[in-house]
Amino acid sequence: MSIICDKIHYALNSLKRYYFPITETEIYKNGIYVLFEKGETAHKVDRIVRIGTHTGNNQLPSRIKQHFVTENKDRSIFRKNIGRCILNKESSDYLEIWEIDYTTKEAKQKYGHLIDEKKQKEIEDRVSKYMRENFSFAIIEVNDKDERLYLESKLISTVSKCSICKPSEKWLGLHSPKEKIRESGLYLVNELYEEEFNEVECEEFIRRIQKGNDI
Repeated sequence: MSIICDKIHYALNSLKRYYFPITETEIYKNGIYVLFEKGETAHKVDRIVRIGTHTGNNQLPSRIKQHFVTENKDRSIFRKNIGRCILNKESSDYLEIWEIDYTTKEAKQKYGHLIDEKKQKEIEDRVSKYMRENFSFAIIEVNDKDERLYLESKLISTVSKCSICKPSEKWLGLHSPKEKIRESGLYLVNELYEEEFNEVECEEFIRRIQKGNDI
């Protein structure tokens, strides 16, 4: 497993890297994004800390914007997880409020009075600052939705099962209240430890990356 993950890391580290600020026109409309974080290494290259995709057609630029630009943790589980780490690291009582999803009208009516608007804005700003300064990402263009979801799951499982892909002692994710994040070294709780790439699938995946072809 570590050998396959080694090859995956080298291949994905060789792709064009994107940093904030991001120009949407530079980004493929459909694909899988792979995130790297400053200070995190594995296999002698930058360690993958999150893998994600989208379901709607041509919505990859919008998904990236939800993570890095739109300051609303209820539109990005990635933002929510970073906020969780920051608040939990500081033993903040506001973590309980941060956990509430306010996207529905019912939730707003039931829990809206608990929000400290000033505090909420402060945390969203801190999440944005951390993400923009510490994360970069690569993209694999995949236009077919089912193929995107399939490959995303394979990638997540391959990385999460690798014994070498361990976080550094300073990794922010170690402060997550989510055990799966702390244990996996990934800002993820779904698709972990499922069906990974076998050697044949891995080689085919890497060939396609190297050719720059749509998968």
